[in-house]
Amino acid sequence: MSEVLQVVERGTRVVQGWEGGPEPFRLLHGDCLQMLAALPEASVDLIFADPPYNLSNGGSTCRSGRWSSVDKGEWDKSEGVDEDHEFNRRWLSACKRVLKPTGTVWVSGTQHVIYSIGFAMQELGYHLLNTVTWFKPNASPNLSCRYFTHSSELLLWASPERGRRLLHTFNYSEMKEENGGKQMRDLWVIPTPGKQEKRHGNHPTQKPLRLLERIVRATSCPGDLVLDPFCGSGTTGVAALENGRRFLGIERESRYVELARRRLEEATVVGPAAALAREAADTVPTPPPRPRSGQRGRGPSPRLGLA
Repeated sequence: MSEVLQVVERGTRVVQGWEGGPEPFRLLHGDCLQMLAALPEASVDLIFADPPYNLSNGGSTCRSGRWSSVDKGEWDKSEGVDEDHEFNRRWLSACKRVLKPTGTVWVSGTQHVIYSIGFAMQELGYHLLNTVTWFKPNASPNLSCRYFTHSSELLLWASPERGRRLLHTFNYSEMKEENGGKQMRDLWVIPTPGKQEKRHGNHPTQKPLRLLERIVRATSCPGDLVLDPFCGSGTTGVAALENGRRFLGIERESRYVELARRRLEEATVVGPAAALAREAADTVPTPPPRPRSGQRGRGPSPRLGLA
């Protein structure tokens, strides 16, 4: 169905000629900086990135109610504050190049990495749109009893640059409908992945499908190309395929490339037309507010849509 590309040269040749093709997804096996450099400029509609948190430095955490070493792999080891920040600048710069003007990037992280991400975005000229707090009601307990229990992550949502008008995709009505007819706020309560989502294998930083489905549906359109430069277990791709988007994933660890492939090949692929019809059926148009007594109705403010 979809192939796993092993080397940059092959990835360069195939990806640049890929306009979706008959297959809905592609996986690139390799370094994200090299692979991103091989993609055409302004070719991606949405990026979700869950970069290394740089926590695998001899610490400990709670897993299944017991003390456990934090050792996710060499990919998660810190190279020092300056080197870690420079890496974040480099991959964010590469993402900015491939994003369309109407596209956006989401980055997930804890306190260990997210402030570097936010600063790098400022340095590179991104336009920060929202900071969403993802609250995990089933987070692991705090065994040391020396801190408040870590139960949230931050999601930074940004467009590639600030302009006079806001060009980015935001499916406001669909999110409002999902939230019971009220504007959706920037605090999302979503549990961490259960066993069913990990039946093909485990990734230490796997995100819940429900979280990625909300991001994909809120900030892209059916038929759009969604990119994940740190693909991991492929959750972003599953959310994309099952909601009528195309997916391009980059992952350097062989075992996670195979895990993502298994999950993506099992996903229920929904075509763009079917996704559009489903989203239209799910969204109830919000009527305009009625003018107050004694006032005439007003048209849209000329300032709407400005940054």
